[in-house]
Amino acid sequence: MDLNRLVADAILAAAADAVVATDRDGIIRVWNPGAERIFGHRPDEAVGQSLDLIIPERLRARHWEGFRHVMATGESHYGEGDLLSVPGLRQDGQRISLEFTIVPLKDEQGQMQGIAAVMRDVTSRFEEIKGLRQKLAEAVARANGR
Repeated sequence: MDLNRLVADAILAAAADAVVATDRDGIIRVWNPGAERIFGHRPDEAVGQSLDLIIPERLRARHWEGFRHVMATGESHYGEGDLLSVPGLRQDGQRISLEFTIVPLKDEQGQMQGIAAVMRDVTSRFEEIKGLRQKLAEAVARANGR
């Protein structure tokens, strides 16, 4: 019995967050139940597909530029464990707000083989903050007689 493998499989299956891993070409190889819940695609619809599946079209060029840089150099301008915020795309076309961390996947020689990401849908929190900022701006404008 490989306890490490059992733990990894249990975490992938039970995580509320999306866990998505790709190979070095950006093809999805791991898609956990959290990813299905957040993005709406079943594993058989996502595994084997490009990450374009969840990236809004207007952001794809910038994403792939950064992705290729990380694959070529093994380095990201995001520090290890940094929390990133980006929009994502659900199967129904709805845009969502995501926070995530990335983990480079390297072989024994230190060569990049892919990337894993742990993602959380923070759309409701993002909308709440946006609404509060708008209310604050309106209150400031009223206080200033505008």
